[in-house]
Amino acid sequence: MDTATGLTYRDATDADVDALVALVESAYRGDASRVGWTTEADILDGQRTDPEGVLQVIKAPDSRLLVVEREGAIVACCHLEHRGTHAYFGMFAVSPTLQGAGLGKAVMSEAERLARTTWGATEMHMTVISVRDDLIGWYERRGYRRTGETTPFPYGDERFGIPRRPDLRFELLVKPLG
Repeated sequence: MDTATGLTYRDATDADVDALVALVESAYRGDASRVGWTTEADILDGQRTDPEGVLQVIKAPDSRLLVVEREGAIVACCHLEHRGTHAYFGMFAVSPTLQGAGLGKAVMSEAERLARTTWGATEMHMTVISVRDDLIGWYERRGYRRTGETTPFPYGDERFGIPRRPDLRFELLVKPLG
């Protein structure tokens, strides 16, 4: 089944906070996330985000938290932030039961289109935990390239999760938006 059809896109509102926290948590944390392939359950415990963090993204200037719905249900989301000539892509989550059927590709294409048309961004940037080879490979197949530029994982800040291994870093991935 092509899960990429029948999608509607809109900006998140305060009323979406709880549903978005649940979506992001379901895609990345705990046993429920193992249904999909984006799980981080083997490398991180604890939370991926919280209501305060999501609300902060919704309210931030030069920022859009895109909600993706199908038949009235939230099935995916992503955060876009305007940063000069580029846009930052983050908080990307697809419902675990819908992963692997083209929904993520459709959402990413729409996010890239919005970054170009709304802000004139010429590149999309994102950071991915460097040990997530499967996820990085997925992004590479969509035109993103590894830069080798890394930043430390925020060990000790449980808002980002509780690491299960000592070698976590974020790597910057970049894609030109043509």
